[in-house]
Amino acid sequence: MLPYPHIDPVIISLGKLKIRWYGLMYILGFIAAHLLVRYQARKFRYNRLLKLQDNLNLAIIAGVILGGRLGYVLFYNLSYFSQHPLEIFATWQGGMSFHGGCIGVIVAGILFCRKNRLDFWKTADLYVVTVPIGLGLGRIGNFINGELYGRVTDVPWAMVFPGGGALPRHPSQLYEMLLEGLCLFVILWSVKYRPWQEKDKGLLWPHGSLLALFLILYGIARFMVEFVREPDPQLGKVFAQLTMGQLLSLAMMAGGIVLWSIRKKMAGTS
Repeated sequence: MLPYPHIDPVIISLGKLKIRWYGLMYILGFIAAHLLVRYQARKFRYNRLLKLQDNLNLAIIAGVILGGRLGYVLFYNLSYFSQHPLEIFATWQGGMSFHGGCIGVIVAGILFCRKNRLDFWKTADLYVVTVPIGLGLGRIGNFINGELYGRVTDVPWAMVFPGGGALPRHPSQLYEMLLEGLCLFVILWSVKYRPWQEKDKGLLWPHGSLLALFLILYGIARFMVEFVREPDPQLGKVFAQLTMGQLLSLAMMAGGIVLWSIRKKMAGTS
C-alpha cells in the first residue's frame, strides 16, 4: 500500500479568497489548449479561426459550465434536484458531469460556428486534440482533493483516501489521468495532420474524424476505469452491473462510431 500524499487543496488563502489546485489545473489546461489551437490554426492557415478564437473560447467555457451542470443534474442526481431546483445553480458546491460538458461544448461550438461562418468540423478537430490536457490536469486536481477515488482493493499501489474510509482503494484518478489525459493526448496529437493531408485528390481523413476518434477513445478509457472507480453513492450500479458513467461512455463510443461513418461517407472516402 502507498501512502496518500495529503496535499493541501488550497494553494494560497487570502482571507475569504482561496486559490485551489483544482481550479489552477483547469486554468492551465485552458491556457495550453488555447495556445495549441492557435499553433495549429497558424500551421494549417485557418485564419478565420485565429480572428474569432477568443470569442469561441468564451462560448466553449459557457458550454462546459452549462452542459456539465445540467448533465450532472439529469444523469446523476435528478431526484434530489427536482426537490431542490434552486440548488441547480449552486455550482460552487460541486457536481459536474464530463459527458454533459462534452454535449454542451459540441452544441455551443455548432451554434457559434454557424453564426460566424466557421467550418465546425475543421474547428472541432483543432480543439479536440487539446482536450486531454485539461482532462489529465483535472484528474490530478481530483486526486489532490481526495475525491472520485476508486473501489476497495489490495493492489500494492492502493491508498487510503481521507473521505474513503479506512480501507485502501484504487487511485482511479491517476488511472484516468494516464488514460484520458496522457495516452489520449499522445494518440490524438500524433494524428492531428491527417484531416489536413490529401491523398489521391481527397483528404486522408475527413474533417470531423478527430472528434469522432476522441469520442470513441475517451469512451473506451472511461468505461474501463469505471470498473475500479467507486460508483456515485446516490446511484450505485444502474443497469446490468454497469455504472452511469459506463452507460454514458457506451453512448459516447456509439456516437463516435456513427460520426466517423457519416463523415467518411459524406467526404466520399468510404
